[in-house]
Amino acid sequence: MKSSAEVVIIGGGISGCATAYNLARMGCKDVVLIEKGHLASGSTGRCGAGVRSQWGLEMNCKIAKASCEILENLNEILEYDGDIEFKQGGYLLLATTEAEVEQFKKNVQLQNSLGIESRLISVEEALEIVPHLNPEGILACAFHQKDGHANPFHTTQAYADAARRLGVEIYTYTEVTGIRVKKGRIVGVITDKGEIATNKVLNAAGGWAKKIGEMAGVDLPLKPERHQILVTEPVEPIQGPMVMSFSLNIYCQQTPHGSFIMGYGDPNEKPGINQTSTWDFLIEMSRKATQILPILSNIRVVRQWAGLYTMTPDAAPIYGSAEGVEGMYLAVGFSGHGFMVGPMTGVLMAEYILGKETSLPIDKLDMGRFKRGELIQEPSVV
Repeated sequence: MKSSAEVVIIGGGISGCATAYNLARMGCKDVVLIEKGHLASGSTGRCGAGVRSQWGLEMNCKIAKASCEILENLNEILEYDGDIEFKQGGYLLLATTEAEVEQFKKNVQLQNSLGIESRLISVEEALEIVPHLNPEGILACAFHQKDGHANPFHTTQAYADAARRLGVEIYTYTEVTGIRVKKGRIVGVITDKGEIATNKVLNAAGGWAKKIGEMAGVDLPLKPERHQILVTEPVEPIQGPMVMSFSLNIYCQQTPHGSFIMGYGDPNEKPGINQTSTWDFLIEMSRKATQILPILSNIRVVRQWAGLYTMTPDAAPIYGSAEGVEGMYLAVGFSGHGFMVGPMTGVLMAEYILGKETSLPIDKLDMGRFKRGELIQEPSVV
């Protein structure tokens, strides 16, 4: 293990690996990434892997659109031997209330002004896109063809491989046990394999980000929360887009391999690092899915799993510096959307750490917004 590094990244998910690659690409090659399991073993590898640009806030639209554009060419950009399996079958968002229809109208107008070619469509048009959709209770839909789904393991591995070629050292199965702070500045990272002297640490530890912050004396407003996912046996391709409803609290996508992946947010879930699966989720998920997409009742479930959403008080991420500790940087609190914005997170955090002007403004996503009461209210989240 190296005894020193210019930057140490904690977390081997999409945010950490993408930032490592971009730091090296921008000339900072003395970078170490530490992951306590295998790459993408945390929230990244357990997510639904959807990618969408249909958001209700300009900032989120811009970050998501830029990430989507990177994913479109990521195999070539990273010279990846495999395939990140980016399938742009679209996102079909279902509106079931008049208020939601009005919000979709505003969203589409905003998205179109930013170059996102989403559109508000009728239920009849939605049935042309997803013929097996149950139209009962649906008032209108929003659709964007360029949204889709990517393989989180391949995407993370592609970034890690490219980072290694540029000189980044990645230590998997290595756990951070402490962070040394002296006179308010980061001076080192302690792991179970040794210690690394450094003045810059990026906390990209997903569900464990709050614990990592505490090691440096930083109290991050984060709460990890279990979210479960169900997957079916693979079948012939029958569904192009991700079908999602904010009001019905569900998303469901058919992957390129033919399996359906689906999930919802349990409003009764307690904060904590619990990644077990439950019968209650299996039953409720099956009920929700077959109500909206009845054809799924003929497809068998093969497994389910759980991962962690790292929630902030406003369900938006924290980018930038930690308050009170110089040299501690944050890419945390993605609240379930870290994978889809991961490619742009890597660009923005690398720029920020190196003191460059960021490609997109991230000042509103700083840690201090919670004390200032300047919370971000994104209307389009599950």
